Amino acid sequence: MRGRSLVRRASLRRRAILLAVGAGLVLSTSLAVGGGASAAQPPDVPPGTVDVQLLSINDFHGNLEPPAGSSGRVGTVNAGGIEYLATHVKALEATNPNTLVVSAGDLIGASPLLSALFHDEPTIEGMNALGLDFNAVGNHEFDEGAAELLRMQDGGCHPVDGCQDGDPFYGADFQFLAANVVRTDNGKTLFPAYKIRTFGGARVALVGVVTRTTPSIVTPSGVAGLTFLDEADAVNALVPEIRAKGANTIVVLIHEGGLQAAPAPYNGCTGVSGAITDIVDRMDANVDVVLSGHTHAAYNCVVDKGGGNTILLTSAFSFGRIVTDIDLTIDRASGEPVSKSANNLIVTRDVPKDAAETALIAKYNALSAPLANRVIGSITADITRAANAAGESALGDVIADAQFAATAPAGFGDAKLAFMNPGGIRADLTYAQISGGEQPGEVTYGESFTVQPFGNSLVTMTLTGADIDLALEQQFNNPTPGATRILQVSGGFTYEWSASAPAGSKVDIASIRINGVAISAAATYRVTVNSFLADGGDNFFAFRNGTDRLGGAVDTDALSDYFAANSPVPPGPQNRITRIP
Repeated sequence: MRGRSLVRRASLRRRAILLAVGAGLVLSTSLAVGGGASAAQPPDVPPGTVDVQLLSINDFHGNLEPPAGSSGRVGTVNAGGIEYLATHVKALEATNPNTLVVSAGDLIGASPLLSALFHDEPTIEGMNALGLDFNAVGNHEFDEGAAELLRMQDGGCHPVDGCQDGDPFYGADFQFLAANVVRTDNGKTLFPAYKIRTFGGARVALVGVVTRTTPSIVTPSGVAGLTFLDEADAVNALVPEIRAKGANTIVVLIHEGGLQAAPAPYNGCTGVSGAITDIVDRMDANVDVVLSGHTHAAYNCVVDKGGGNTILLTSAFSFGRIVTDIDLTIDRASGEPVSKSANNLIVTRDVPKDAAETALIAKYNALSAPLANRVIGSITADITRAANAAGESALGDVIADAQFAATAPAGFGDAKLAFMNPGGIRADLTYAQISGGEQPGEVTYGESFTVQPFGNSLVTMTLTGADIDLALEQQFNNPTPGATRILQVSGGFTYEWSASAPAGSKVDIASIRINGVAISAAATYRVTVNSFLADGGDNFFAFRNGTDRLGGAVDTDALSDYFAANSPVPPGPQNRITRIP
């Protein structure tokens, strides 16, 4: 672990005081580029060009160990795991001394138990050992709130759990960036908006931004006291200031993204759509590279901005399965890139493991093993997140049933149904997975935690039939095109939705039934959701209308109890939601 300077210690004290107070897209691998007018360069800059390399990841989500199943593959190639990622990164760094290692957000949050049990300190330490330089904040960086995120940067023991591993936590050696996250109490950004690094006289600026939709996809307490500005506007406002400082090569790390059309090759750019296309279209033409994330997709594109200006736009899947290698040749006199290229490289597992990362994983595995390896039940076959045409998954059914079972008894909520947001289901349960010596088909607590890593509590509330109908209509008002938001539902609750009907009229309330009985718009029903949905997360604002709220178990505990009572658990039937033309 790198040493801490007196400046960093002073920064830690300042943070403590602060806390106390308060699309024309085309596939390309290489291109020549033009540039606009350049800011003046210092007179002592030598002539010629300098080669700069950027190595980028996104949406790592604390996956220190190789993810299981399809989450640990790129096509048919096994990929990911920080032991292998570090080896690949260090090998690439060795090809160019002018290298920066960067991340486009969601480095932490929604993490497997190995990292989450220790409030993601292991991931920060693992990235320190890897040599990460910058991370743009993602929405999941705010899962435990701004104060906890500041602790990730500056270090210190957790305010409740202390230093669980028995030694100090020093925080990140790399810098978090957040150009569009503004504190409402003083109007300043939570972290620096950008940083500039100089290589052989050429100055490169790195700007970090996060999706402006963060307040709608994070528990409100996690973003209290913060304002999230438009991504493109925040970047564009900084460009004159950055160029005035002589940094004419501008790289944006943005936690927002898009999706390719099928078959979506990991180095391709086929019909990319989504929020990122509008953002890049509106971005200043002086921006040279945009490294994106959020959608857990992969693409490698060039956006034509006109006038000879282009923007490299890339994304590197998720969980450390891909590292994007960006090569820039920068003219020292103008500070502008004269060529740039990008290549998405699979983080294969056929290389030696990085020894420092192996030691870190072994340390935390030993500390977490007694809890993680405890068998909670078993399954009869793989239970996955894969949705049918109606948007219903077998694992969604099981989780909704578990949450209903935990809150249906009198005194525990009297629930009549339960809803689960699909974005909260982060992994599959696979029959063959062996995590800690258990038998095939057995499910450990660590595996169940990986499925639901947020630690949300269950909330049972009273809603009218009209509120339930409104919540189902809000499934189709998704601000992120291409993303799935069909709520998973517990057994006995059924309804139909129309693919051709306009938004706002897709669900006929007459089709909504509980145990075969149609609901009434004026009648009231006890409904269970997790605390994220209860606060209107994912723009399901209908749940904010809930009254007579009763808090319940943590979602992971509800799932554990369900497995204990019902094992072996079969895949859910996927027959509760019907899609009609």
